Amino acid sequence: MFYYAITEGIRVTAQPFFLPDHSDPQEPRYVFAYQMRIENVGGEAAQLRWRHWYIHDEGAGDSEVEGEGVIGEQPVIPPGGVHEYQSFCVLKGAEGHMEGYYEFERPAGTKFRATIPRFALRVYEA
Repeated sequence: MFYYAITEGIRVTAQPFFLPDHSDPQEPRYVFAYQMRIENVGGEAAQLRWRHWYIHDEGAGDSEVEGEGVIGEQPVIPPGGVHEYQSFCVLKGAEGHMEGYYEFERPAGTKFRATIPRFALRVYEA
């Protein structure tokens, strides 16, 4: 399943999936990967500077993760450009969700937050 949101010309699409081979319900440990696609559908370049995630884990409760860029990068995405990456999340519960925002900076120095849509993390979801 795909989840997406558009903010100020930046479309963020998330595709989560469960990784049963890396998970162990006995621990409990449920590993989910997610593919992120960030597209600039606007008319001005934007550099991804910061990420902020809100993570809900039915087994361990809520947490937040933030930091510079994504996967060690702060990509500049020109109009029509795309940046994709994959990451993962480990939950103690078999269900949860993630959402948040990316902070971008325009060439003139203005900053804005692009919404990362809420996406479900579920063991039984294909």
